[in-house]
Amino acid sequence: MILTALCLSFIVFFLTNLEPNLEKVAKYEGNSRMSDQEVENWLSNNGFAQPLAIRYGEWLGAWPGWTREDADGQTVAGRCIPAGTDPAEAPSYCGILQGEWGESRVFREEVSSIISTRLALTGKLMFWVMLLMVPSALILGVLAGMREGSRTDRTLSTFSIATTATPEYVSGVILIAVFASSTVGLKWFKGTATSAMNDATFENFFLPVLTISLYGMGYIARMTRAAMAEVMTAQYIRTARLKGVAFPNIVMKHALRNALIAPFTVIMLQFPWLLNGVVIVETLFNYKGFGWALVQAAGNNDIDLLLGISVVSVFVVLVTQLISDIGYVYLNPRIRIS
Repeated sequence: MILTALCLSFIVFFLTNLEPNLEKVAKYEGNSRMSDQEVENWLSNNGFAQPLAIRYGEWLGAWPGWTREDADGQTVAGRCIPAGTDPAEAPSYCGILQGEWGESRVFREEVSSIISTRLALTGKLMFWVMLLMVPSALILGVLAGMREGSRTDRTLSTFSIATTATPEYVSGVILIAVFASSTVGLKWFKGTATSAMNDATFENFFLPVLTISLYGMGYIARMTRAAMAEVMTAQYIRTARLKGVAFPNIVMKHALRNALIAPFTVIMLQFPWLLNGVVIVETLFNYKGFGWALVQAAGNNDIDLLLGISVVSVFVVLVTQLISDIGYVYLNPRIRIS
């Protein structure tokens, strides 16, 4: 996990620190009409002229931060020396490992503060999405897989495929047009979720939750249906039916646990996907969460904020995969035995 996190963070750091991006940063901080020589001087004075590996080490906190000296050889500025701080009292290391995430060049706030605020808002959205999506998808998948090939199976499978084939930016627009637009007349919900940031209600929060849930619901339902259909044809299920065990008991006591092994992994994979899915939905519904912050960081070339969001995303992906592997072992006894 540590090696993967280092590799991914280095790739993101490399891409965000390409020369055209750094030139935009210099002109944003200085003057949009700066000459090439002025841009080069600004980058050199602010530590961007160093080799990429050293700057990555500084950002990570594994390499001492850069410093700038005056004509007398006195340190006057540096990465770890905020304005108004005595250089002699400043630490040598100030990176991610030390809890220093940098400052957003657009919002003029600490990156850690922005991420914690926006991630909390997205966490609230993801909580309600999972609460709606997972039970609904499991119920649809179990009902479809209980009797493979039946009318119920075909109907639910068609619905699952349709929801998975419809991206969020399409379903979101349709839901807004139908349920929140004055043109159609069904003003049941609000077409924006900005007010839900402070006071989430069914009226202002249901549409973004439903938009994200519909897309992931079909995928989980299809995986559950396939697993359930396979389990229902197993020999021990046939034996239980021949012994006269009631069909509901067969489903609940024998088939369901084994059928949930594969969907459990898929459910855990939804967390990384949700971080990507909320980018579209939060922008569409103007909900200023983690995805919205990512769009703002990318659109405004806010390098420190973009790197901080990337670190959090990598961490979420790795942790959810670890939980998935551990949970898979507990659900499948054959893995523990082997």
